[in-house]
Amino acid sequence: MFKPTKISHPLLAVTTIAGLFAATPAFAGECPADKMKPNAREKVDYKAVGVSDVTLGAINLEKQPAHIKDRELRFRKLTIEPGGIVPWHSHDDRPALIFVQQGEIVEYASNCIDPIVHKAGDIRPEVSGTSHWWKNLGKETVILYVGDVRKDPHDHNM
Repeated sequence: MFKPTKISHPLLAVTTIAGLFAATPAFAGECPADKMKPNAREKVDYKAVGVSDVTLGAINLEKQPAHIKDRELRFRKLTIEPGGIVPWHSHDDRPALIFVQQGEIVEYASNCIDPIVHKAGDIRPEVSGTSHWWKNLGKETVILYVGDVRKDPHDHNM
C-alpha cells in the first residue's frame, strides 16, 4: 500500500516536485522539445507500401457558410500493414489531425531529430512546417483516421 512521505522543508518539497516534472518525457506522439530542429530530416523517396486510403466523407467548404474557396474538409481511414510505408508528404498547404485507432506507427518528421512513436489513442496535429513519412514497424495492422483540409482535389498525398 502507498504511504505518502512527509516532507518537512518547503524548499525540499518544491525541489522534489520540480524534479518530477523535469524528468517527465514529452507527451506521447510528440517530438521532445530538445530534439526539434528545422530541416532535421531530408526528404526520402519511398513509395507507398501496404497502405489503403479510403475517403469516408468530404465537404466542399466553399458551399458552406465559411465560404472557404477551393477547400474541402475530408475524413479518411488509412490502414497500414506491418512493414507498410506512408510516403513523404508536406502539410504546408493541408492541415490535418491524425487519430491512431489501432496499433503503433513511427513518424519520421522533417523537424525532429528522432523518430516519433504514435500509439493507439494518440492524436497528431499536422500543420504548416510539417513534412514527414510514416512506417509500421510492428506486427499489427495500424488504423489511422485522418481529418484534413485539402485544396487540390487531385492531390492524392496521404
